[in-house]
Amino acid sequence: MENIYYTYAYLRENKTPYYVGKGKKNRAYEGSGKPCNIPKDKSRIIFLKQNLTEQEAFEHEIYMIDVFGRKDLGSGILHNKSNGGEGSGGWIATPELRKKMSELRKGKKHSKPRSEETRQKLREINLGKKYSEESKLKMSLIRKGKKRKPHSSETKEKMSLMRTGLYSGEKNPMYGKSHKESSLNLISIKAKSRANEKYSNYYEFISPTGEKISEFTTIIDFCKKYNLRPDCMRRVVLGKRKSHKGWTV
Repeated sequence: MENIYYTYAYLRENKTPYYVGKGKKNRAYEGSGKPCNIPKDKSRIIFLKQNLTEQEAFEHEIYMIDVFGRKDLGSGILHNKSNGGEGSGGWIATPELRKKMSELRKGKKHSKPRSEETRQKLREINLGKKYSEESKLKMSLIRKGKKRKPHSSETKEKMSLMRTGLYSGEKNPMYGKSHKESSLNLISIKAKSRANEKYSNYYEFISPTGEKISEFTTIIDFCKKYNLRPDCMRRVVLGKRKSHKGWTV
């Protein structure tokens, strides 16, 4: 094993340690994942032991935390939130240390979910956010070669219905508005996969020649049969237009 690890400590102005850690390279000068701030005065960052294997560094970290104690447990002066011996890099902990680490983690909860206020702030921050040309190019390169999963027939039907205002579900996910069922319930279309079961409704159409055609069908199937546009025909059904290619409902 490589002897590239070390243990380090952050000191208060009175030279007493307030955090003990283990690392390699520049870990002692990085703040991510630590329960306290790094000293602004770099002379208050000291190395306790150097040229250690990872296992030796873990063991010394555990020993030093035990010596100085933890503030959260009322046993000492350190801001550490664990007894040490945690991390990654290929080191395999002993069964005794694993048991100790498991006992320390018991009862710990995951990070709290974001509040609605925080989510709203994030929305406002990201709204209108402009990306540099370099960022746009990087995102474009990442997306290239990725295939989007095609929408199911059911999803396509719902999206089509939402665009015309015919969707009768409790909530329209495209516009975020609730839609109450109206007297047009008989024309509300509920579609499942076109390859499986589908729900049709009873319609009475009048052709351009005045012929009345009564069918138990869907708007899409009817329009395919008579070479009509479904979106235009739905507007006729909703009363938003008088006719489509001479057809009325």
